[in-house]
Amino acid sequence: MSRNPFASDWLRGADSDRQRPHGGLSYVSGASDDPLRFMTIAGLLDRAVARNGGGDAAVFVADGVRLSWHDLQARSDEVAAGLLALGIGRGDRVGIWAPNCVEWLLVQFGTARIGAILVNINPAYRTSELEYALNKVQCRVLVMARAHKSSDYVGMVRSLAPEIDRVASGERLRLDRFERLRHVVLIGGGPRPRGMMSFDELVRGAGPAHRSRLPAISAALDPDDAINIQFTSGTTGSPKGATLSHFNVVNNARYCARAMALSARDRLCIPVPLYHCFGMVLGVLACTAVGAAMVFPGASFDAEETLRAVQGQRCTALHGVPTMFIAMLDHPRFREFELSSLRTGIMAGAPCPIETMRRVVDQMHMKQVTIGYGMTETSPISFQSGVDDPIERRVSTVGRIQPHAEVKIVDEAGRIVPVGEKGELCTRGYLVMRGYWEDPERTRESIDEAGWMHTGDLATIDADGYCNIVGRVKDMLIRGGENVYPREIEEFLHTHPKVQEVQVFGVPDPRFGEEVCAWIVLRAGQQASADEIKAFCQGRIAHYKVPRYIRFVPEFPLTATGKPQKFVMREQTMRELGLSQARTA
Repeated sequence: MSRNPFASDWLRGADSDRQRPHGGLSYVSGASDDPLRFMTIAGLLDRAVARNGGGDAAVFVADGVRLSWHDLQARSDEVAAGLLALGIGRGDRVGIWAPNCVEWLLVQFGTARIGAILVNINPAYRTSELEYALNKVQCRVLVMARAHKSSDYVGMVRSLAPEIDRVASGERLRLDRFERLRHVVLIGGGPRPRGMMSFDELVRGAGPAHRSRLPAISAALDPDDAINIQFTSGTTGSPKGATLSHFNVVNNARYCARAMALSARDRLCIPVPLYHCFGMVLGVLACTAVGAAMVFPGASFDAEETLRAVQGQRCTALHGVPTMFIAMLDHPRFREFELSSLRTGIMAGAPCPIETMRRVVDQMHMKQVTIGYGMTETSPISFQSGVDDPIERRVSTVGRIQPHAEVKIVDEAGRIVPVGEKGELCTRGYLVMRGYWEDPERTRESIDEAGWMHTGDLATIDADGYCNIVGRVKDMLIRGGENVYPREIEEFLHTHPKVQEVQVFGVPDPRFGEEVCAWIVLRAGQQASADEIKAFCQGRIAHYKVPRYIRFVPEFPLTATGKPQKFVMREQTMRELGLSQARTA
């Protein structure tokens, strides 16, 4: 009797084997033993409440706020009802412009409950960036802090829309530069500026009729609905609104929690920003998926605050970009803190120096720390190491493919390269975004007809399926976990009256991973200083985009066809500054 061909090993495709490439080509697919869940963010929260209702959901250490899962659900539903009272419904865009705070969390879950699309606005944005973001997606409501660090949010809004001061309390806005914006909601106490409402007023504006509608609205939502827009800087000079669905982020959060072996017994310290996928998905939603407690040390990252929160809250997990871990390890009081409760977490957002990874394992007791790789457009994680991976793999690679995802490494012609050879990393599966908001052209440039997201990253995959990121096809640089696109900065610097030409690129930096460097050709007869250029940038573009190194040159090195050679500029700058490239995973 012949053997049943459908029982062969290669057709069965054991999940443990599928993460390895086959046939000598750099293609891998993730495990499928844990099915995808077709559910909304509201459904994920409801599940956490049903299983862990009285347990800690969120602790905001600096503010002295502690919420159980019951509390989180009840308070976020109040926000949802308040938004309904303002006329916000399924598909409407609600912007949030604030550092980490309890209101951010409540707005995240409140918008998800009614199907409104949360628009994450970077707290470092200045006026031009804010104006572009709000108008690109036509936000109807903006929830914002009064100020953060050197940013006066109220002042910036007033500078863009001075007529807001003439709007009576409770009236809908009609602003010249923001056609669709109807309400500005202010977080925090203090006097309420004209034309704005307080967060408390938002919540109090809902009546019994609004609250009674929530269950039916929530039940009618589709997990495939767009639920979140996150801006990524664009190579053409304007940010792109990566649009993610419930289905994207709920499942990515679940699988990232699984990779860390996270459970309801864990307490995850989240010093990474909520406006970023790292905080919002890998932090908040990963904890929600398993009922783990979220611990927020402060409004933004501070090394000592984070160390104190880990110790005081007995955190078992900690997220961060390499810059954050370096700052904590090198803090003068580091050895005073008791960190033995730590076990796991994710280090991602930028290439991780191998030595830093070793110190995190040894000195911070994070024996099961994982490395993650991904991008906002993939919800975000596509590769992650496991807690039981050999330490050598965890310090030198970004792990293996996540469940239900596919990755291939291709050459310039789009052909899959042999195992071990470098090429562009492309991702396909549930995790790929719906597209860039109302930008079909740039969506088509990134996602091909077969559904592959072209990341622009150069990578290799070894015979066991472990991935290593070796560079970038595009010239994007990553400074302290922030994606920085040189073209955006170049276009801004071109508005300086003395600048004729400019090229921007990244150079290595031991603290931030990379720093921004600009080579500038001035107009004939003009003179300028680096301080003058930096002063021109201050307050007009985000601080992390302001070039740290500025060099004035008579001309750029060019190819035979006249294209600027950024790699030559980068190498020359590194030699002159005495910089070297650190080994990373």
